[in-house]
Amino acid sequence: MYQIFVEEHFDAAHYLPNYHGKCEKLHGHRFNVVARLQVAELDESGLAYDFAQLKQHLREVLSRFDHTCLNDLSPFDKIGPSSENIAATIYNALQPHFARSSAKLVSVEVWESPTTGVSYSP
Repeated sequence: MYQIFVEEHFDAAHYLPNYHGKCEKLHGHRFNVVARLQVAELDESGLAYDFAQLKQHLREVLSRFDHTCLNDLSPFDKIGPSSENIAATIYNALQPHFARSSAKLVSVEVWESPTTGVSYSP
């Protein structure tokens, strides 16, 4: 079994409603995002999945979040834009790209700082 992953980032502001602390105020992060795929067999080129294609899919999903206030975007206008909710939202947006593939989206990690992050897998 192979697990491959790519990392991209986006810059965005957010605030956490219903949270009591400094993160309840508007602030920003460079969110680093890691998407992980699992593949059982290599293709005829010896690849589990094309890194360039995986990066393209991830960039496409992240482009709607870059340089925004996440609280203004769906679904974060209804649910708080915590790293946990961001990871699940990205996972759900990425997953359809692999519906007809032998590759399975395993997880999405969202890092809001170099030492703080979350991993989501259903």
